[in-house]
Amino acid sequence: MIQQIARARRGLMMSSAVALAMVVSTPAAAQADARLERIEAQLRALQRTVFPGGDERFFEPEITPQASNANTPTPGVSSSALTDVLSRISAIESQLTRLTAATEVNQNALSALEQKVAAMEARGAVASTPSPAQLQTPTPMPATTPETRAATTPTPTPAPAPSANPNQPSGVIAVPGSAQAGPSAERLAGVQSISKPATGDMGEDEYTYGFRLWDAKFFPEAQQQLALYIERYPNHRMISYGRNLLGRAYLDAGDPRSAATQFFDNYQSDKQGARAGDSLLYLAESMIQLEDTRRACIALSEFGDTYPALATGRLQSMYDALKGRVSCN
Repeated sequence: MIQQIARARRGLMMSSAVALAMVVSTPAAAQADARLERIEAQLRALQRTVFPGGDERFFEPEITPQASNANTPTPGVSSSALTDVLSRISAIESQLTRLTAATEVNQNALSALEQKVAAMEARGAVASTPSPAQLQTPTPMPATTPETRAATTPTPTPAPAPSANPNQPSGVIAVPGSAQAGPSAERLAGVQSISKPATGDMGEDEYTYGFRLWDAKFFPEAQQQLALYIERYPNHRMISYGRNLLGRAYLDAGDPRSAATQFFDNYQSDKQGARAGDSLLYLAESMIQLEDTRRACIALSEFGDTYPALATGRLQSMYDALKGRVSCN
């Protein structure tokens, strides 16, 4: 009789334990189902962003950061397979958010390139269209005499004197000005006064020369010199500095669209580069100047997520100033 009572008590305790486990695990299972449904919706939104259809070129991101306590164990439940699944879901959600932001930045760069190509094609079409004067029948030239030939023959323009600076490369720097008038003597003298170093590291010498031109505010000359450096030394240790400085040379010259292309290229080429974070902030600055608040906010959000140390360190003041100029949701 006593043994039967003991067996009955053990059976009752086991039944109670099973029922308790079912009651406790039900909220966690419901939470996992809800979060999995949310991830499926996010993946569909991401697919529409990467492969847009219809007449729309872009979709507003439906994936937004969301605070989660998935890493906090459910009260009354120890570490289990379900808890591990919830942790993995949190990691996937974070990756989806970052991927959506990167996709928006890619779309911005493609849009800028398309507009630049369209502008170049439009300029080429205008240049190739003959004017009404060119379509008219040319007037016969009057007969000339030695006297009239001497009077009408233009006086040859003497070739420019060679540079007085032996370290300045000839034929490399194109200074602004009319094709007929050329740069002013004052500007030529200013550019020639910028010396090119000769340290033995040819890549660093080219970059330093571009930096000196930019620092002296000869922005068009700096653009050409830095572009030459990037083309010749794409794997140089200062390449991240060079690409970022080329973007700044365009931005300082009042061309934020070309600057945005350079900043985006530098960030995408090497996100761990020495000036990749700087380029992302300057990309936001370019978008603000272009009055593209949405893409400026995307760049600022990406900077805060990717470079938290810079956001609270060397670039904190610039980061805070840019955030104060736009209203981001």
